[in-house]
Amino acid sequence: MLRGTKIALRARHESDVPVLHAELYDDVATRSRVDSRPWRPVSPGSEASPFAVTEPDDDAAPFAVISLDNDELAGTAGLWGIDSHNRSAHLGISLRPGFRGRGLAVDVVEVLCTYGFTVRGLHRLQLETLADNTAMIRAASRAGFVQEGRLRRAAWVNGEFIDEVILGLLAEEWNSGAQRRP
Repeated sequence: MLRGTKIALRARHESDVPVLHAELYDDVATRSRVDSRPWRPVSPGSEASPFAVTEPDDDAAPFAVISLDNDELAGTAGLWGIDSHNRSAHLGISLRPGFRGRGLAVDVVEVLCTYGFTVRGLHRLQLETLADNTAMIRAASRAGFVQEGRLRRAAWVNGEFIDEVILGLLAEEWNSGAQRRP
């Protein structure tokens, strides 16, 4: 288990799947904002569920986010598209509605960075988010990510095109900012 100051990251358990699926997938409007593919009905027990527990994979590291305040499942996070040759990966998080606005996102991003840079030896982490997702942009910026680009009207979300922003962080930038983390 990886620990931050407010959260811990652990492997997903089968018991996490129904909760994550109900709160983060079945809410079509919200799910449509975090996935570039169109929403479709998927059973929580299906292998097609984005929260299905799978065997370890070198290309992805999915985690359950646990709140240290109450040991409750707060959401999901992970690295995906892990490229061992270029030593890079994409980062993503999704918190359950009841856990948003509590300041957990920065801690999740920082723990994922520690995992990516320290445990996996990656050189670069990147995240893509909708331009109006100010909470994610703020959390990533506080963790040291810098905005590298904007993809104009690149995401079809709930009947309209929305800009996406790309944020990146390099290992040497993470290391130079170590004094901001406990």
